[in-house]
Amino acid sequence: MTPHAATADELLLRLRRFHSDYFPLHQQRFQDLVAGGQHPKTLFIGCSDSRVVPYLLTGTGPGELFIVRNVGAFIPPYDGHLTDPHAPNRPAHGDSAEPWEGLHGTTAAIEFAVLSLRVERIVVCGHSHCGAIQAAYEGVPEEAVALRAWLRLASEALLPVRSSPEALRRTEQRVVVLQLERLMGYPMVRREVERGALTLHGWHYVIEDGEVHVFDVQQGSFVPAAIASSSGTGPYQPYVEHDGQIFSS
Repeated sequence: MTPHAATADELLLRLRRFHSDYFPLHQQRFQDLVAGGQHPKTLFIGCSDSRVVPYLLTGTGPGELFIVRNVGAFIPPYDGHLTDPHAPNRPAHGDSAEPWEGLHGTTAAIEFAVLSLRVERIVVCGHSHCGAIQAAYEGVPEEAVALRAWLRLASEALLPVRSSPEALRRTEQRVVVLQLERLMGYPMVRREVERGALTLHGWHYVIEDGEVHVFDVQQGSFVPAAIASSSGTGPYQPYVEHDGQIFSS
């Protein structure tokens, strides 16, 4: 048996275990979700990284999270224009925004979650040791054309320094805040936030510590969930880093 076949067989065994072991214990829940439809309260926008497991982090089950995942947990700008402060030929003064074109499943999911599902919370979850952030600094293979273009969504949060563990950690958090700010550019999101029907939450999951740090808009920083006063909400004021730098798009 080839390694590929062995992997396929392992997946088949897991599918069978789900049907024989897990499903009978939760069959009524699944039937209720079919009969009554899904009504998740939270849109979870997370990185595709295999080490980030939304259901484990939030203690939720079927029907509780509407999940969108992509490389880096990035959100395309709603107005279709992207500002890249590190672009070569960027004008010294004036608008440097460039068109951001294409079909975006993340944008469609946000619209569906807010307009159709009427979610009450949107969580943007970044994490430590994020390969997307490292690649934004160090580059990607020449053949990865789509990935290279996608990583431009992080450009506004990059620091003018070489890649290092500290720079990567800070950038991971800056990227989360940037996505929260982009969310406020979505008309339906801004409208629901302003009328108090929707809250935005920025999280940074430190994998090696098993701790989620939530963006505290009052402190302007990320706070471990163990000592945080809430699961975070924002952004309504500039993000002030620990070294005094202000980051706001």
